[in-house]
Amino acid sequence: MNTTKHHTDATTAVYGSQEMAHPAPTEHIPEKMTTPEIAYRMVKDETYAQTQPRLNLATFVTTYMDEYATRLMNESIAMNYIDETEYPRVAVMSGRCINIIANLWNTPEKSEWKSGALGIGSSEACMLGGVAAWLRWRERRKKEGKPMDKPNLVMSSGMQVVWEKFCQLWQIELRQVPLTREERTLSPKRALEMCDENTICIVPIAGVTWTGLNDDIEALDHELDAYNKRTGYDIPIHVDAASGGFILPFVSPDTKWDFRLKWVKSISTSGHKFGLVYPGLGWVVWRDKSYLPKEMAFSVNYLGANITQVGLNFSRPAAQVLGQYYNFIRLGREGYTSVQRNSMEIAKYCHERIGKMSCFENYAKEVVNPLFVWSLNDDYNAKAKWTLYDLQAALQQSGWMVPAYTLPKSIDDIVVMRIVIRQGMSRDMADMLLKDIENAVREFEKLQYPTPSRIAY
Repeated sequence: MNTTKHHTDATTAVYGSQEMAHPAPTEHIPEKMTTPEIAYRMVKDETYAQTQPRLNLATFVTTYMDEYATRLMNESIAMNYIDETEYPRVAVMSGRCINIIANLWNTPEKSEWKSGALGIGSSEACMLGGVAAWLRWRERRKKEGKPMDKPNLVMSSGMQVVWEKFCQLWQIELRQVPLTREERTLSPKRALEMCDENTICIVPIAGVTWTGLNDDIEALDHELDAYNKRTGYDIPIHVDAASGGFILPFVSPDTKWDFRLKWVKSISTSGHKFGLVYPGLGWVVWRDKSYLPKEMAFSVNYLGANITQVGLNFSRPAAQVLGQYYNFIRLGREGYTSVQRNSMEIAKYCHERIGKMSCFENYAKEVVNPLFVWSLNDDYNAKAKWTLYDLQAALQQSGWMVPAYTLPKSIDDIVVMRIVIRQGMSRDMADMLLKDIENAVREFEKLQYPTPSRIAY
């Protein structure tokens, strides 16, 4: 092998350079500079996905925006949201987005600027909603002269991990209502049985990550109203609508899950999921400013706008705000409704086709969000030589990412697969996926011996 070193300069072919013949730096910064083309290619080559983003049906995150949205966000990549002196109109656009979202959720607040905040994803938005509920509870306990050392939060075991993080960081007891085969969403009765004077809030979910189902928030609100009257407590609801917050207003506008319900005091969602914006962006809205503790907020007054800003992070990208505002202008209610309904129709089509396959059983009879899960039916599973983990691996060979996993504690003996239908998934692509599933199952049924995952199961 020729080990003669050669000089790299602007005329060197990228793959003829020294850098491409040696490992990328992993521990120490390189001593020498290289050309931008070579640095670009070294980083780019490491970011090749194992599958095409639009074939990744595991993620909820937006992987497609139109040309103008992408251009707008690329052009604003250097903009720091928090730098209001340099980019004052970005905060104004953020306030407009909050107004639009609050009104989508039927806010009763009449002020010019609604009470809300943006976050870097729905996780920060959840954190902000939780912190506000905790601070309100502390203030109430302080006024009553009662101890403040044992706060708790109640939600189902179908929660997203951010809530576990929130409770650990703020030292709040997380009380989980187990999901069961009979009760596949949050049971209002069992949730209330876990509440007491130290409960900062109950958190139902619109669009459970594990299953795609919605908790019955209207039923919870009704029973909580009677519970609060009976006990004298003032337990609120924070809705984790990471997925459903941009689905329900467009595909099921008559469903009461939002601020039309008395005890819903705050709602969080993800702009980078069904808000149709590239990551990362989240939003949280409070019923009105009285539910946003003063110690969480600071106000700015410029260009005739009084806007309250709240957040766990200080510096943050502005591009996603522009992307969200662009979507609201570009799509409007009509466009969002069309996109979300198309996603729902394709999800229902896949749900029906998969449900008709003799080896599978859908977890739920109906599709209420553009995602659903299914399992091997009990009779088939008892004699099958393969598992859904094998199907996941087989589909990955065709470029699809379709995850197999166990459901939450208490029903973690159930292995399911899930597909999330997002903007960018067409009916033709769905037919391709279904055909690949059918072909994989056909090959599995020819097996003489069980697969390693079946043996380990």
